[in-house]
Amino acid sequence: MRAAAVQLNSQENKERNLEVAERLVRDAARDGAELVCLPEKWNLLGDSAALLDGAESLEGPSLSAARAWARELGVHLLAGSIAERVEGHERLSNTSVLIGPQGDDLAVYRKIHMFDVEVGGVTYRESEHEEGGEEIVTASVGDVELGLTVCYDLRFPELYRILAVRGARVFTVPSAFTAPTGRAHWEVLLRARAIENQAFVIAPNQIGEAPPHYDSYGHSAIVDPWGAVLAIAPDEQCFVAADLDLSEQDRVREKLPSLANRRPSAYRWPQEVHA
Repeated sequence: MRAAAVQLNSQENKERNLEVAERLVRDAARDGAELVCLPEKWNLLGDSAALLDGAESLEGPSLSAARAWARELGVHLLAGSIAERVEGHERLSNTSVLIGPQGDDLAVYRKIHMFDVEVGGVTYRESEHEEGGEEIVTASVGDVELGLTVCYDLRFPELYRILAVRGARVFTVPSAFTAPTGRAHWEVLLRARAIENQAFVIAPNQIGEAPPHYDSYGHSAIVDPWGAVLAIAPDEQCFVAADLDLSEQDRVREKLPSLANRRPSAYRWPQEVHA
């Protein structure tokens, strides 16, 4: 299966963001990609007011456009994530949607872990305007099971192990990973999640600056189950693609059967103490 990761510099101009995204999705499909993945907040990246104002339902114009591209091009399209307005909820969801080649929604994943941190002298409080999801999600792309995640989820290996145990052979990680943390951790974490679970990782990232203080690392990447980086993006809006050799993945899992050698009966989560 050939997969592509699209790298964008999304801003608060939604029309411009969709134009660039469509062009690169078409380019990736023309290159032979059967699965094309967009980054986190591909349709709109801005401050909390912009996200609240520009949030859409799953039937909104951004995902409707993505469905039309997937249907016309005959590809599976991971519509990165959008700020989703959910009926009856005060806060938004950070929502990733996998769209099939018929233009139908195959899976909807709402980012579980909220980015409430201080990095590079900037404080992020994602939970002020978004709420974490509660459901771990896998979906099929043909005969291949995908595990859906978003950005900050990458730091939580429990999520990826559960996805792998549920049969995921490929993880998607649409991101707006910051430049300070990206320089230190991006490739290390992508390779770690791939190696631990002997899975492919497709990680489309945002690149460059966006209001009010975003500075995304780029380096969108595709990593194989041995931890080798198959493709990595230059510092521009573009896509990178790679062929995912599933037979090689089978050989890795057979020769170094770490997933099969797990001993769940011996694992005990410590009792958590909450102050």
